[in-house]
Amino acid sequence: MSRNLSVRRNIVVPRTSMKLAAAVVVAGLAVSACSTTRMGAAALTGAGRISTANLTGEVANLNSAYGADKSKGVKPQRPVGQEAQQVLTWLIVFKVYGRMAAQHNISVTNAQAAQVMKAYQHAAAQSGVSLNEYLSAGYALPPDLQSEFFRAAAIGTAVDNQLDGGKTPKTSAGQSALSSKFGHDACLAAKNLGITVNPQYGEFDYTAFQVVPAPPTLAAEPTPSPTSSVLLTPPC
Repeated sequence: MSRNLSVRRNIVVPRTSMKLAAAVVVAGLAVSACSTTRMGAAALTGAGRISTANLTGEVANLNSAYGADKSKGVKPQRPVGQEAQQVLTWLIVFKVYGRMAAQHNISVTNAQAAQVMKAYQHAAAQSGVSLNEYLSAGYALPPDLQSEFFRAAAIGTAVDNQLDGGKTPKTSAGQSALSSKFGHDACLAAKNLGITVNPQYGEFDYTAFQVVPAPPTLAAEPTPSPTSSVLLTPPC
């Protein structure tokens, strides 16, 4: 992937089924220091807050899945010890995709999401694991977030179809051009959304488009702060 959209690279399935891509490029969200909406937030977005309670619950769900995977000899493929960052990445990406759907007037049906699920079931079967094992071990996706994952994948395919008229690029140049168009649209959606990550959980690496552990500090702030998060200028 020429733009190093790591989330997209990690969850691509054949275009004949469905695919999910993500370009989360974030601008700071101006919030008053005394705002009560910041209390207990893992991240803030224009689409609402992601609470620490929600994040903690989803991390527990992922760790439970990891335990089940391990009992069957399936090892996590993502860095161990970064579950909070991995799960928070998904929670943010889903909101960005929701904004993309709104900007493109896309409404995903249950049938479209089911088609995505079948594609991943097929991929899991080819790998000799269950769907839960494939998505948790492979993508650090908590099992109870699968429906959101499939919906986001369907949105990504629908956006691609709008951008290329439903025609699959036949050349690497065409595929690269489509990827660039998609990345630009995702960038605009994220820029419009506005996201601030609580430094307690990390910060956005805007090259890899994912939440990563923040550099060590003397004391982590308990709530998101635009001045403490690393915020880069969106390239769009």
